[in-house]
Amino acid sequence: MHRYRFVLTRPLQFLPVIFGISVITFILVRLIPGDPARNILGTRATPAAIANIRAQYGLDEPMWLQYFYFLRNLANGEMGKSILYKIDVLKLILTRIEPTVALVLTSVILSVLIAVPMAAIAARNRGGAADHAVRVISTFGIGFPPFWLGLMLIIVFSVQLGIFPVSGYGATFGDKLAHLVLPSLTIALSLSTVLTRSLRAAMIEGLKSDVATAARARGMPEGIVFWKHVLPNSLVPTINLLAVNIGWLIGGTVVVESVFALPGMGQLLVRAIFSRDYMVVQGVAMVFACATVLINFIADIVTVTVDPRVTL
Repeated sequence: MHRYRFVLTRPLQFLPVIFGISVITFILVRLIPGDPARNILGTRATPAAIANIRAQYGLDEPMWLQYFYFLRNLANGEMGKSILYKIDVLKLILTRIEPTVALVLTSVILSVLIAVPMAAIAARNRGGAADHAVRVISTFGIGFPPFWLGLMLIIVFSVQLGIFPVSGYGATFGDKLAHLVLPSLTIALSLSTVLTRSLRAAMIEGLKSDVATAARARGMPEGIVFWKHVLPNSLVPTINLLAVNIGWLIGGTVVVESVFALPGMGQLLVRAIFSRDYMVVQGVAMVFACATVLINFIADIVTVTVDPRVTL
């Protein structure tokens, strides 16, 4: 019963967080230097034309009133109209959301596929050459910027070997998957290093736990002890760490989408910032914030599912 109450009440606890993010986003967007109207019309625009654009999009109103309109639009399921694209912001985001969601999902999957074997090898050979190699790789991996790593992958696998596309998204499922390999690998290589270190530490503790000792006493092979008892219990802190890093992961998509010219929300956000398209920046930031909150909520549920001993 307590868990059902948690599922129902937890989203309500996120409402103040979403409200705070909306306030901070609104203020920070308005602090971006430059005038959206002048940026759209160009340097030769007349004062009358600039005033007309500002009035059309409510930019001549006081900031508190602009924020009120922003909240009213959100309550009505709208996010205003883009100054640059001349269409509703929500419709514009929906046209760009697929590449970003696909990039995040494939990045998480690749990160787990990389981190679990590396952490298992390191934990089962603690203090050995394999363990030291994994720790060195993890340390170096944390220091590689995603944009640099993406460019290196493009040079090797696209320019020199010609295996994967350089940029774009593709049309068919197979083509889209091929375009996602390098961007996803760029994020996964950075994220997996963090997950590997956490998972390795959890696995080492699990190997010394009473559960593992009791399983060995019953004559259970070491491999079964590890994969049946140690690994499931080690996933709990890793799931929480992954949830904490979701904000970093979403932020990484902004950089990676720009490097690989993926037509997702990250690239849309960058272009909106440079063009001072306030409505789009606010809309994308709110979607990213809501996605982060939702993923953290899902991580809480998954944590309890994996380990019923965890209390909510």
